[in-house]
Amino acid sequence: MPERLPVAPRWAVGALLTMTFATGLVDAVSYLRLGHVFVANMTGNVVFLGFSLAKAYQLPVVAPIVAMTTFVLGAFFGGQLSKFLGGRPRFWLGCAFACQAAGLTLTALLLGTGVLRPEGRLVLVIIALLGGCCGLQNATVRLLAPRDLTTTVLTQTLTALTAESVLGAGTGTQPHRKVGSLLAMFAGAAAGALLLQLTLAGVVGLAAVLVGGVACVFALAPVPIDSTG
Repeated sequence: MPERLPVAPRWAVGALLTMTFATGLVDAVSYLRLGHVFVANMTGNVVFLGFSLAKAYQLPVVAPIVAMTTFVLGAFFGGQLSKFLGGRPRFWLGCAFACQAAGLTLTALLLGTGVLRPEGRLVLVIIALLGGCCGLQNATVRLLAPRDLTTTVLTQTLTALTAESVLGAGTGTQPHRKVGSLLAMFAGAAAGALLLQLTLAGVVGLAAVLVGGVACVFALAPVPIDSTG
């Protein structure tokens, strides 16, 4: 599927790398503070559920299921937004990412005010909110169809970077985007891990600010030169 970039490529690439960084922040929160569960990487949750069948390891079962369920619901919502707003791509993307930013902001506020705490059953509420946000993000980015900038799953990106390189098949293009995606995820995860030593709500709030900025980029940035808008 060709890329559906309604803004100039440099703006779009920068925005999606920012989204990848935000994903690293959010998964740092979920894995390090919410009981070793992912809210953006569903492959990890499926593996965890498989591991949990071996009772000796005492791995969580409910948390991955909650994450996967709310992720699917978020993805469904993302698909519906594309269905009804896809004819106006700038408005669609701005709206989708604004909704995600709103969800992250709500989560940060609930954490900051103590309404939600990373303990007991309240952890599942936090996981549900973050999982829904990430599902919306994944659905939107997938429908946008940017090559090498999925913002979450980097297995295929790493594979393409090596297999399609000059030393591999030699068919790859724009390796800087693949490298940038890997570095953005690494940086986001590292920053999240470090900042979590100071504040949980602040890390989620930072992710909300970044995603809100991405929403503004897709709503307001210059259109491609060869585009009619």
